[in-house]
Amino acid sequence: MELFAPLEKEEIETRCALDPVSAQKLIKLGLTVKVESGLGNCSGYKDADYTSVGAEVISDRNSGLASADIVCRVSKPEAAEITQLKEGALHVSFLDPFNEAALLDSFVTQKVKAVSLEMMPRTTLAQKMDALSSQANLAGYTAVSLAAEKMLKIFPMMMTPAGTISPAKVFIVGIGVAGLQAIATAKRLGARVTAFDIRPEALEQAESLGAKALRIDLGGETGGTSQGYAKELTPEQIEKQGLEQAKVCAQSDVVITTAKVFGRKSPVLIKKDTVDSMQRGSIIIDLAAESGGNVEGTVLGEEVVTENGVRIFGYANMEGRVPQVATQVLASNFYNFVEHFWDKESKTLKTDPEDEILKGCLITDNGEIIHERFKK
Repeated sequence: MELFAPLEKEEIETRCALDPVSAQKLIKLGLTVKVESGLGNCSGYKDADYTSVGAEVISDRNSGLASADIVCRVSKPEAAEITQLKEGALHVSFLDPFNEAALLDSFVTQKVKAVSLEMMPRTTLAQKMDALSSQANLAGYTAVSLAAEKMLKIFPMMMTPAGTISPAKVFIVGIGVAGLQAIATAKRLGARVTAFDIRPEALEQAESLGAKALRIDLGGETGGTSQGYAKELTPEQIEKQGLEQAKVCAQSDVVITTAKVFGRKSPVLIKKDTVDSMQRGSIIIDLAAESGGNVEGTVLGEEVVTENGVRIFGYANMEGRVPQVATQVLASNFYNFVEHFWDKESKTLKTDPEDEILKGCLITDNGEIIHERFKK
């Protein structure tokens, strides 16, 4: 069987689907691995790095797509490229399936098996394939490193002959994978960290990393979903949460928001009046910017400076700011997915739609949408 990793077309995308290490491991399984020339340029890998491990570097993208049994890429494909895939091929990438109905239809028409990385189950078995988590972990790190670069202060407390420098105050909103890594990174840099989440278990995890947990009695139903995400709040709960968060934001040097509602626009948790109450020079990093943003005033891809001097960063692809490591862990996710379904005797991929992992992430198969959430 043949696996192809095409060059990413989006200008902002610095990651790629395969690094040389994972390419070599796939070849050892028995796959023929082809990569498009220049695949790893932004991640620090040369074409020669891939050929040295046995992969074939090609410049003809169309032929690579047409002959591949498996296509692994980071971003969702253009519809025109789906028509080049052969019937029965497996396509694995981020697909944004809730917002790309036409793209799913293209996979159906071409009779391609489309796997959405966003839909990978949050289970122990699928953990090593969970690309959302591997990338969110890095986004949490880069959010803190960006804040450290841009803020007017320093993170740690320092005792100097000129006096004591107080540590920075950092507030993390949303204690998922990204939030936990942001807490750990900020603490390592010496900041005082406060964190909030509606899930009690997440608050306990934050405390285990040394953060102060902001506990707000929101009333009604709160907690997490079966996929590990925070449940959507009512307007009344959001208002109450906002009032308590505003008090912490007003005293913080850095605020990092990570809250996303799966399959929907991100909730706006920090309103303009809260931003207006913050100190001049303080920084907000909105990690939910690509799905609408948690902060009123976030502009995707830009730094916004408010009238009172607060800087709001809505940068996209935060994990792509460390592209070599992001590619390394993402490529490992791809390898682990393929290896899980690989039959060593026949040297083919055995994809049973009833498999518990595929039932979560396989969207189309045999010319139809088979995933229950997208059939309609």
